[in-house]
Amino acid sequence: MPRVSRRARSGPRATIVGIVSDTHGLLRPEALAALAGVDLIVHAGDIGSPAVLERLRELAPVVAVRGNNDRERWAAPLPEVVVTDVGGVRLCVVHDLKELRRDPAREGIRVVISGHSHQPSIARRERLLLLNPGSAGPRRFTLPVTVARLRVAASGVRAEIVHLVPVGAQRSAGETRAPSPQT
Repeated sequence: MPRVSRRARSGPRATIVGIVSDTHGLLRPEALAALAGVDLIVHAGDIGSPAVLERLRELAPVVAVRGNNDRERWAAPLPEVVVTDVGGVRLCVVHDLKELRRDPAREGIRVVISGHSHQPSIARRERLLLLNPGSAGPRRFTLPVTVARLRVAASGVRAEIVHLVPVGAQRSAGETRAPSPQT
């Protein structure tokens, strides 16, 4: 797993993590724009195509987990859970929060990132931040199309949801699907 280091600057600098989930093979230009300039990208599963990860790696190092729909051969090496340190903060990434079989507090984890529900959310449980970036892929029902950004600094962690497509809009002008993987 890549470790994210701080770039040399005068004074402490925050580490910015772009978080995406449930792309299902669709990587929108708006998602790429929202993730531009981040230090690390986390994909919380249901990737849909190795081309999605390849394109994200052009922007920043990527940490990814396998989602319940990532069943093709290309996805087999992806772990179901990743625990990594970013800027001195432990993050745990899992596709479906209901499948997490560990005690984050006991392991010193401060942020749990998940996907699966397609519903963006930010919640706090004591010192634990639970973050679901929602879905950046095909719109599901009336749910928004979103990604998230996580700011990790000495002062703490702060998350925000970034809306990519206005509610009611089905496709953006430059929207394309990644090619289906060959298995």
